[in-house]
Amino acid sequence: MTQSDEVREFLTSRRARITPEQAGLALYGGNRRVAGLRREEVAMLAGMSVDYYTRLERGNLSGASDGVLEALARALQLDDAETAHLYDLARAAHVAPRARRKRSPTAVRPSLQRVIDAISTAPAWIRNDRGDVLAANELGRALYLDLMSEVVQPPNNARFTFLNPKAREFYTNWSRAADDIVAILRSAAGRNPYDKDLTDLIGELSTRSEDFRVRWARHDVRYHRTGRKQVHHPIVGELDLAFEAMDLPGDPGLRLNVYTADPGTPSEDALKLLASWAATQSQPAPEAPQRNQNV
Repeated sequence: MTQSDEVREFLTSRRARITPEQAGLALYGGNRRVAGLRREEVAMLAGMSVDYYTRLERGNLSGASDGVLEALARALQLDDAETAHLYDLARAAHVAPRARRKRSPTAVRPSLQRVIDAISTAPAWIRNDRGDVLAANELGRALYLDLMSEVVQPPNNARFTFLNPKAREFYTNWSRAADDIVAILRSAAGRNPYDKDLTDLIGELSTRSEDFRVRWARHDVRYHRTGRKQVHHPIVGELDLAFEAMDLPGDPGLRLNVYTADPGTPSEDALKLLASWAATQSQPAPEAPQRNQNV
């Protein structure tokens, strides 16, 4: 899919979800061929000509000013994540071809590993834009036990979610987890559409998973900065955790995720039990006693 195709499908999908009533427009006649807004209605709401909006929707964002993009975001009622995605798509249209080819980071600095290792009571990991888990602390590896055991390394959360049957047992609400992961990948593709590793992953998942293809076609994007994660862990059972996701300014493309349990809850007890289990797994096996040679 070309960059123009990405722009066209994003704008048409956003236009289709808004009814005239939601946009505050009066309805005239009962025979509408589209469920959402017409192009001329979007153009009117954005304060631009129909011809100009049609050019934008056909994928030509080159030359679109910030004012045009802001007006378009208002007319289509885009949220913050969708507005940022629109700007990313427009920015990609301006970037010179030689500057387009960036790749997701594939390693973390030793000091970052020490930072997450110092977080001893909460699972933590560092991932790149395509969902590769590049570093984790002991409790993070224990929380995502099956993911970390994936044959293909580094483990990838998107690949695990859509291609490993264990993911449907692990994520209590698998459908929501799948929606979130696809929205994260779509945002990443908008920021860096020429990342070969990312496009290869999207191609692999599109080929191997119908569930992924359906979600990818929606063109949904969202921020995934904070929230809750419910999982069924194979060792300690149900966990309801709060998560915080933080970009690492010193390492563009990397994000730190930390998970905590609410105090005084069964999840806090289960997380402590998981930490104890993880500690026993990391201890070296005791040496076998030496046989007495004098016997």
